[in-house]
Amino acid sequence: MRARGGGFSFSGGLVALGRSLALWGLSFVAALLSLAVSVVVLLLGTGLGLVLVAPVVRAVRGLADRQRALAYRWSDVRIPVSYLPEPAPGERGFLARLRWIVRDPQTWRDWLWLAIDPIVGAALAIGPAALLLGGCWAIGLGFYGVPLSQEWEGLRYLFIPVRDQTTATLAALLGVLQLPAALWLAPRSVRLHARYTRAVLAPSEKAQMASRIERLTATRAEAADTQSAEIRRIERDLHDGAQARLVAMGMTLGAAEHLLERDPAAVRELLVEARESSSKALEELRDLVRGIHPPILADRGLGDAVRSLAMICPLDAQVDIDLPGRPEAPVESAAYFAVSEVLTNAAKHSGADRVRIEIGHDLGLLRMEITDDGRGGADPGRGSGLRGIERRLAPFDGVLTVTSPPGGPTRVTMRIPCTLSTSRTITSSGAG
Repeated sequence: MRARGGGFSFSGGLVALGRSLALWGLSFVAALLSLAVSVVVLLLGTGLGLVLVAPVVRAVRGLADRQRALAYRWSDVRIPVSYLPEPAPGERGFLARLRWIVRDPQTWRDWLWLAIDPIVGAALAIGPAALLLGGCWAIGLGFYGVPLSQEWEGLRYLFIPVRDQTTATLAALLGVLQLPAALWLAPRSVRLHARYTRAVLAPSEKAQMASRIERLTATRAEAADTQSAEIRRIERDLHDGAQARLVAMGMTLGAAEHLLERDPAAVRELLVEARESSSKALEELRDLVRGIHPPILADRGLGDAVRSLAMICPLDAQVDIDLPGRPEAPVESAAYFAVSEVLTNAAKHSGADRVRIEIGHDLGLLRMEITDDGRGGADPGRGSGLRGIERRLAPFDGVLTVTSPPGGPTRVTMRIPCTLSTSRTITSSGAG
């Protein structure tokens, strides 16, 4: 917003003015949503309100997330969020979800913000626009103030009574001064709005620590189970694949050793068979290594690894990736396999023809969104696919959100708190 000399930039002021108007518009949306919440509360006694609680909570969270994103993007103000993890699949009944919503302190902070934002947020956001509109009105009085004053039997602009052309000109001069004042105030108003939003929505340090402890307690057992399942999978793949082929190759070489003197032609066939077995064993070992940590992921990063997944995906895949750096290796691996599992599920079960993959980093979160045009109806509570992805993300405080109405589309959103390292990007691109 600022010019190099320390003053304000005219274009930056105009941009900030537009942002303040956008924030005012969101405050109006918050007012409408606050009215909807009031209606749901009034309907709680009828049973209909209980049904509407979850959709309203999702809408409030979506609007709060939007404000958090704008505060960071426009004012570089980070607003931490600490929603409690969703209930486990066995506890995903209606009452369990209702208890989860009511017990979550962040939900109550969202509702408090929703109640006051139409007043406080709107007042902070509308100030620059009010100055601008007031200035334009005053300038208009400089041209038409006298006939308007005569028609309306007196007219006043702020402290100036408009009676003749002299007072009308004074009002216009005051309006001219208001225009740069509005542009000067706009960026400060946007920053003040971001700090106010943080003060209301951000949990205290004690609340953040309590939420993290509760989440880690809930995910620790799942992380251990996931690790054990992964080890068992590797052991099973080794036992059924490469190990079996190596044992068979050893037996083939033993038979060749016994026939070496008596039947050289048979030995030649056995050696060819052993060579083929060794090649297949090596190929299976390479596939197993790819299943643990694909080389393209280690060499070129998450973006290129996901693009390679899209190339072999049976669906028509569109990829949009914006990552200015690389996450830590464990986060990168978890994100890669989570995307891989979502694409596999979409190809097998969704009946989709197209899928869109979007990956970015914002507000300290690695965000992955996969949308397909299938039949919908996906539910993390049914089956093991999406539940497995939740377990994979849980050790990193990752969150999986699935929106899949009947008839589609299905949108799977995954968020993992992490920081990006530009140095890893430089190293990996050089190696590639």
